[in-house]
Amino acid sequence: MAALVEQARAGRPRAVARLVSLVEDASPALRAVAAALTPYTGRARVVGLTGAPGVGKSTTTSVLVTALRASGQRVGVLAVDPSSPFTGGALLGDRIRMQEHALDPGVFIRSMATRGHLGGLAWATPQAVRVLDGAGFDVVLIETVGVGQSEVEVAGLADVTVVLVAPGMGDGVQAAKAGILEVGDVFVVNKADREGAQNTVRDLRHMISLGMSQAAGSGQSAPAPALWRPPVLTAVASTGQGVDELLAALDEHAAWAAGSGEVRTRRLRRAEREVEAIALTALRERMGHLRDGDRLAELATAVVEARTDPYRAADELLAELAL
Repeated sequence: MAALVEQARAGRPRAVARLVSLVEDASPALRAVAAALTPYTGRARVVGLTGAPGVGKSTTTSVLVTALRASGQRVGVLAVDPSSPFTGGALLGDRIRMQEHALDPGVFIRSMATRGHLGGLAWATPQAVRVLDGAGFDVVLIETVGVGQSEVEVAGLADVTVVLVAPGMGDGVQAAKAGILEVGDVFVVNKADREGAQNTVRDLRHMISLGMSQAAGSGQSAPAPALWRPPVLTAVASTGQGVDELLAALDEHAAWAAGSGEVRTRRLRRAEREVEAIALTALRERMGHLRDGDRLAELATAVVEARTDPYRAADELLAELAL
């Protein structure tokens, strides 16, 4: 495992791909992978890109990769595609759209199927980010599934979240809805050459101002220079227009997050979720073993026969799992 990690850090794509595969397959070797990678983690900047289907996430990701590579940075991309609820398969089309970077040794692109996981990410995405971070990538771009207003899991994983919108996909009322609007650090109105782009920009800026005013009125600290105000940018990703402004906004956010301590706060929350998820997975496995025995059936019988209530039965089950 140590040799595999060294190969990944040396920039060998097959070694990186092997490590990510171990994550996706929930391999028993994951503990060894995590132990070997830990000394090298914490250096990559994690950028999330999210938005509704059709706003141009893949195209924007591709032009960002081009711009980041031009500055000499190694870039990892995790592109999450939806899985079929019937077959479990996925087209993994995001990788198809980024073929221009396929032969660049400084770019690693991995498509990940959600496999039924909600929130816009695959269940293995957090650990895959750790692999790319430990493998020495300077920037990790996470492109989510086309998400709705509540599927905002990427905000808990990324250091900065870019929300992409497009003209004609909703009015001011749609922009006001909670969820995806609240997690964005940078907003990009893509396809800005279309009619209505400036109206979309205006609506977004209005709702951001309203949200910050409400935060101030609810007893939180009033907006100040130390508080990040999400910019609203315009872009035409298919031509590369607006990518320089987006990179500048990302750099500005990185400087603010480092100076305010926000980047450490976000990474602490990310680590908490990661530890919790691993613990819950282990607990579910132990629960699965209980189904093979008689104890769960005994407790269920006691509930049905009114000899105990489900809360007390659950307490007994948890006490036995802790042994």
